Parts: sequence; C-alpha cells; structure tokens
Amino acid sequence: MPLVCLTDFREHAREHLSKSTWDFIEGGADDCCTRDENMAAFKKIRLRPRYLKDVSKVDMRTTIQGAEISAPICIAPTGFHRLAWPDGEMSTARAAQAASICYITSTYASCSLEDIVAAAPRGLRWFQLYVHPNRQINKQMIQKVESLGFKALVITVDVPKVGNRRNDITNQVDLMKKLLLKDLGSPEMGNVMPYFQMSPIDPSICWEDLSWFQSMTRLPIILKGILTKEDAELAVKHNVHGIIVSNHGGRQLDEVPASIDALTEVVAAVKGKVEVYLDGGIRTGNDVLKALALGAKCVFVGRPILWGLAYKVADRLLRSIRT
Repeated sequence: MPLVCLTDFREHAREHLSKSTWDFIEGGADDCCTRDENMAAFKKIRLRPRYLKDVSKVDMRTTIQGAEISAPICIAPTGFHRLAWPDGEMSTARAAQAASICYITSTYASCSLEDIVAAAPRGLRWFQLYVHPNRQINKQMIQKVESLGFKALVITVDVPKVGNRRNDITNQVDLMKKLLLKDLGSPEMGNVMPYFQMSPIDPSICWEDLSWFQSMTRLPIILKGILTKEDAELAVKHNVHGIIVSNHGGRQLDEVPASIDALTEVVAAVKGKVEVYLDGGIRTGNDVLKALALGAKCVFVGRPILWGLAYKVADRLLRSIRT
C-alpha cells in the first residue's frame, strides 16, 4: 500500500522502530502542549486564494544566506539518525544534495562529519552547534566545520538545560548505553559512532558571548530558538545573519507559543534586516505556504526526516524477504 502523506510515513515508522527509539523521536516536554500545538496552530490559519493567475510554470527556487535551493523546504537539525537507518546522516545528506536543499547537521549527529561530507560533497550544509562549556572545544568544532565546507553556523539558544521529556525518563533512556547498544549496534561489532557523545551544554551562554563566536568564524551565524520580538531585536542588534523561529519541536520548554504563532512577531521585529526561517509542525504543503505567507524565507522539517529514514529500513527488509 503506497504511502501518500507524512501521516502515513509517521505511522509506518511507529510500527517499525523500537519503542524507546520512537518515544525518543516523538517525545515532547512535560504535557507536550507545545509539541501538539505546533501542528494544531497551522490548522487554525485559513488561506485567502487569488485566482486567474498563470500557474502553468511554477519555480520554487529561492536563496538562503545567498545560496540557491530548489524549494523553501529544508532539513532541520535532529540527532542520532542511525537510530532510524544504518547509514544515518549520510543518507540524509545524500537526499538533501539530490533535492538541492539545505541540510543542517546536528552536533549530535550519529555519523562523523567527515563521512557526512564525503557522502554528499556538493550538498549545501549548515552546522548546528550546542555550545560547550569549554571554549576551546567550541573553537575546534567551528574551525572543523568551516574547513569541511559547512556554509553557516546555527547556534541553538533554547537549551540551557535539556527539557523534561517524560518518555525518556519513563523509558530510562541513556543515549550512550541503551540506544547505542540496542538500536545502533554493539561496540564489539565495530558499529560505534565516532562522534556519539552527549557533551554538556553551557547554561551560561548569553548575548554578550556572540561576539566571541563571530570572532572565531567568517560563517554567517544563525540563532535557532527565537520566539519573541524582544529576542529578535537583540539578535539584530548583535549582528546575527538569520533567525530560526523554533520551540525545539516542543521538546524544551512546554507551553510556549507554537512556532507559526510566533513567526509574525519576529518577522515584524527584524524589519527585513535578517532572514527569518521557521521549524516546528510543518506537515503539508499548505503549512509551508502559510509560513512563507507570514514572512518566513524558508521552513525546516525535523521529525518527518526520521520517519523517512525508517521507511528505508522497512523497504530494505521487504526486498530481502522477496529475494
């Protein structure tokens, strides 16, 4: 039976991933109000169609930070792609390259950055950074991604502490031990991710620290996790190059606004001085259209990418059975 929408891919992934992996991917913070509202908020927005326009030829190309992409739909940073498919982020990077869209690689990628780049050497890639308490480690990471050809540095600002994710607590998820050994392969089998480590995140990072990062790199700096007018204005004041309106997929602070509800406030605040993007709750083409109409330059998609990787696993199993 063909899968015709993201809901189908989601249900397919639920059936084929282990419970701990599914709960980790789908989980939100506390009561998951924000996670669920991210999608529900889009459905409250109605389109005002205008007709008798020539749409015989449609060109969805656009640019982000000066680089052309085939459509304003790109891949958000999510970690541990090998939980869903053995090639993990390498497959994600290949898909992004084939589609001519941007892929933001997570600090918590389950493949080495070198392998990800080698898998898709012509792909447009940005790097998402969780700020480490040790400045030297941040410096080394920034220099590394710059040397590997990443084109922007995306600093996540909404994780001073990891959110209260009840599913992970209930499942007693230990990403280093449980998920790695059960779902990614045993170290004895030589299937250990070279960069798999839950490094600490600096809870002291503040606006004044941005100048240090700017001194470390010529890459444009994007802030991910902005939800308010006040923070958007501060981002412009501190000379960032872009903002991703995001609530971390509802995985951090629960009961904050849905991303789409925060978008217009942020767009109005920056007054066109920086590009504004959005992630959170994108599930249909209409969702993309609504975000663009409200001022987003591009949207980024997170969980659905992992659902797609999980489909590759099932497809491979079916093919092996048939042969």
